[in-house]
Amino acid sequence: MTDAVWQWDETLYAGSASHYSVGRMPYPPSLVEAVGKELDLDGTGRLLDVGCGPGSLTLLFAPRFEAAVGVDADRGMIDEARRRAAEAGATTVEWRHLRAESLPADLGTFRVVTFAQSFHWMDRPLVARRVRDMLAPDGAWVHVHANTHQGVTGDDLLPHPRPPWQQIDELVASYLGPVRRAGQGWLPAGTPGGEDEIMRQAGFTDPTRIEVDPAMVVERSVDEVMSAVFSLSSSAPHLFGEQFPAFEADLRHLLMTAARDGLFAERRREVAVSIWRL
Repeated sequence: MTDAVWQWDETLYAGSASHYSVGRMPYPPSLVEAVGKELDLDGTGRLLDVGCGPGSLTLLFAPRFEAAVGVDADRGMIDEARRRAAEAGATTVEWRHLRAESLPADLGTFRVVTFAQSFHWMDRPLVARRVRDMLAPDGAWVHVHANTHQGVTGDDLLPHPRPPWQQIDELVASYLGPVRRAGQGWLPAGTPGGEDEIMRQAGFTDPTRIEVDPAMVVERSVDEVMSAVFSLSSSAPHLFGEQFPAFEADLRHLLMTAARDGLFAERRREVAVSIWRL
């Protein structure tokens, strides 16, 4: 069964939306500044954020546009995005529950389309072609490469211990098995690569690449690290079934033992951006 080709299913992030908002470190404001400078974002045009999750990137970029649309295949993510938008008073963003493969879905034309930690879950050649046709002639595809659930590994001195990620992975494997889970299937080799060739075949030119270094250490509570674990497709709450309460208790015990005064510290990872144009 683990040798079968993985196929997307709607349980991929089931139960993860509220954890995603808490457990994922926010994208740095310097990301918007860097992309805004490169694309001369001036408050005009429309933004489409594909695989928007709970709106983390959408809400960060939305003020740079007249209007924005966030789409995601997980209804829980869209509900969480709407909640966060209302909380922030963001009135220029529309949220749509749909798969990227269903685009263009009568959404119109966009100046910028963003993807962040999402493209690898999609039928990438199909989505690349459809998004290309949704871009304005001077539009851009902005792909944000990031890992926001955990920080940089290292042995430099921090104000609190680092989260014990290796032990966390071992605990997950003790409940779910050694092969990475994803929805109802498995990803023994991880998510696919080869993005550049897919983009070129879809008609995009070689990208501009930007690196944004948040250059900061963040404190994280036990609850935040627990939510980071449950924000992952490989350890989404539904995967544990009836064992979820036991796993949650074991995870909390592991983290409380490793933390100091209930806190961890991590150095944030760099964020890389590929900007593709027509």
